[in-house]
Amino acid sequence: MSVATFYHAGCSVCVDAEQNLAYALDPARYTVEIVNFADSPERIAEAETAGVQSVPAFVIDGSVFHVNHGATMAQVKGE
Repeated sequence: MSVATFYHAGCSVCVDAEQNLAYALDPARYTVEIVNFADSPERIAEAETAGVQSVPAFVIDGSVFHVNHGATMAQVKGE
């Protein structure tokens, strides 16, 4: 089973994407992990290493899928 990690910053666009996309993935094919940087800021570096450039974004099997150009990772980090 593949892991689909959904990274987001907790904004309304991100929460909508979480509710409408992350939970729409087939649970027989994907284990979905939700990472909200407001709750888990220590995971920002992990997302950047995976190639996430803006949130919301999925990382599935090593591929990054940017859902909507929301906040850049620099904005997430407060730079």
